[in-house]
Amino acid sequence: MGFQFKGREIETDANGFLVNQADWSEELAEAMAEAEGITLTDKHWDIINYLRDEYFNNNGNQPNTRTIIKAMSEKWGTKVKQKDVYELFPLDPSKQGGRIAGLPESKRKGGY
Repeated sequence: MGFQFKGREIETDANGFLVNQADWSEELAEAMAEAEGITLTDKHWDIINYLRDEYFNNNGNQPNTRTIIKAMSEKWGTKVKQKDVYELFPLDPSKQGGRIAGLPESKRKGGY
């Protein structure tokens, strides 16, 4: 599988996750999100950057939705609800957000 970007094929697995994380860029993330009907806002980027930071700076940690909600509540200074993050990434904030963030597919079960 692959994703067409700037005239080249970016290799992905069967579920659309990047095979080579070095292919990731903010520009690619925007194109991947757009292909899924999402226009990235500052809140999307907060989640994407949080997921990338956790993965690359915390021993490959891939937070579930509950952990994302907690972290975004702190970052945004307001009580974030599950529906708030699902409005940003409707197919699952941890999985869809992780895919757009260029992370490998999480093998854990459940999102919340």
